[in-house]
Amino acid sequence: MKSKHLILIWLFITIVFPFSCKKEDAVSTPFTHILYTINGGNQLVNVAIESEISVTFNFPIDTSTVRKACGFYGSGQNVAFDYDLENENKTLKIIPFSPLKSLTRYDLLIDNQLMSKDGKRLEVAFQLQFVTTYDDVSNKKKLLSDNQLLDTIQYNTLKYFWDFGHPISGMARERNTSGDLVTSGGTGMGIMAMIVGVERGWYARNDVLIRLQKIVDFLEKADRFHGVFPHWMNGVTGKTIPFSPKDDGGDLVETSFLMAGLLSASEYFSINSTEEANLRIDIDKLWREVEWSWYTKGGDQLYWHWSPIHEWAMNHVISGWNEALITYVLAASSPTFPISKSAYDKAWTRNGAMKNGKVFYNVTLPLGPDQGGPLFFSHYSFLGINPNGLKDNHADYGEQCKAHSLINYHYCVANPRKFSGYSAQCWGLTASDSSPGYSAHSPTNDLGVISPTAALSSMPYTPVESMAAAKYFYYKLGDKIWGQYGFVDAFNLSKAWIALSYLAIDQGPIIVMIENHRSGLLWNLLKKNNDVTKGLSILGFTY
Repeated sequence: MKSKHLILIWLFITIVFPFSCKKEDAVSTPFTHILYTINGGNQLVNVAIESEISVTFNFPIDTSTVRKACGFYGSGQNVAFDYDLENENKTLKIIPFSPLKSLTRYDLLIDNQLMSKDGKRLEVAFQLQFVTTYDDVSNKKKLLSDNQLLDTIQYNTLKYFWDFGHPISGMARERNTSGDLVTSGGTGMGIMAMIVGVERGWYARNDVLIRLQKIVDFLEKADRFHGVFPHWMNGVTGKTIPFSPKDDGGDLVETSFLMAGLLSASEYFSINSTEEANLRIDIDKLWREVEWSWYTKGGDQLYWHWSPIHEWAMNHVISGWNEALITYVLAASSPTFPISKSAYDKAWTRNGAMKNGKVFYNVTLPLGPDQGGPLFFSHYSFLGINPNGLKDNHADYGEQCKAHSLINYHYCVANPRKFSGYSAQCWGLTASDSSPGYSAHSPTNDLGVISPTAALSSMPYTPVESMAAAKYFYYKLGDKIWGQYGFVDAFNLSKAWIALSYLAIDQGPIIVMIENHRSGLLWNLLKKNNDVTKGLSILGFTY
């Protein structure tokens, strides 16, 4: 009898108890999503504008809770949609009422108001973000001849400096949201750009002369630190606006960009008239008052910054390879405060250590960081100095600039990080705005951001590749990235992010380098300057 009771207990444990455990397990299993697809795949960029999104859960869905749980948004705006249930009500399909917008970020949110049929609440909200593809098949602009296209790009970009120049000082604002903040280096680039405007017949010579005289008169009264201008100034008062906490004094590199523009203007406005003669005299005075040698601290290397408050605390030696070759050239060219060749050898070339010589994408890079760095390295110094035929015992600078540009181009075509939009027509990495903020984009710092200035300002070095980019930017992306002052600063097709900004130091090189490609205008002007040619010779260049 006792054994019979034991058998009954054993049967209860082995048969009844397992069922009760399974019931407890079922109750404790959370309600959650297990997979999603967009048009049957999981691609989150270049998503078709006619799309359906399916989200599968581990329990059947309570249909009555779908509407209040789901939100679908495009660039923050509600998107109307229908839905369907499949897979025994475990798969929810979101069906937009109409095609999605191109190059737009979409967000699907399913929150914990979604319930399963047996009363479970969705444990973790489901969030999905994706970016639609861009229609780059049809042209967004009227077709132009190549010359007409280059005219259009230069003319519209020049409006940044002409129409948006500061009304009191005439200087270039740092960016389109800068108010009274003006930039010394960007102004130098803008001066070169305005010379292009005269040469192309877009602006009257006398009108530009008046604007340049306004700038020079302002600079005469603005803050200077041993003749060196700050990076930023107030366009009304000329007082320094700190670029960073300790960068509140002279900026030698920005001053060199400014001086390159002023010296170009002095050569261009060469007519024997009182007005043009006065401009030349005033520019020569500013030029002679820059104390380049003082920025060596009495040694054999140039320092980028000096502050009357922080003195040499920035401690930034100007060494190559980067955008600052023009600084050493002008410092050696000074008729009043020149530096010696030893400073160039020791600090700029680092006694030859700036050489590279490695091969990237079958292109040998003579100088600089691996894969070349951001493209502005090959733009800023060569707005006025012609790299073609420029040589010393370190490099052929025409070959350097061409190699740098080609490596940047081939990197974008290879697109090792698989960013959306990169191609043989859509390329160019350099310093510009991006969605997280300003960054020096390059093959070793690639955030998916294409900056139009990169490819366009490389036109003297890569004319075929740069012209292809110009056409793509204008005809295919033109309704998205073409605006009041030409092309916007940058865009990221992987994130459907397009800058709202224009920057002087990115707009200026577009105008100037396209012109150097077309006519060599600025290169020829600075080559006429006796001080500059003397400085190049002092540093050991042939040209």
